[in-house]
Amino acid sequence: MATTTRQKRSTGLSSGQKDRMSSETFAFPKERKEPLNDASHVRNAIARFDQVEGVSDLEREAAWRRIRAAAKKYGVEVTAKGWRSLMKGGKSGRAGRAQGAKTTRSRTR
Repeated sequence: MATTTRQKRSTGLSSGQKDRMSSETFAFPKERKEPLNDASHVRNAIARFDQVEGVSDLEREAAWRRIRAAAKKYGVEVTAKGWRSLMKGGKSGRAGRAQGAKTTRSRTR
């Protein structure tokens, strides 16, 4: 008798969920990139910060402030000194990217 194991599906947001979210919920609201609705998404926004293309330094600065505020709200410790320390060459230079966040609270399920 064969048993099957179910793979856990990602708890990521669907397109519909993202569409219903307020623009202010995103690190980059104009582009609606990097949602900041929970600790997992905040960590992801930090990890992918250098992959967002087509934004100015002013937009990055504003996004970094939103990420820091969300990190504080959800208990994510930000170890990066600033957003520029996360910029390691964009899509082509990810190998040496700095780790920018770690969780300080336990996850609730």
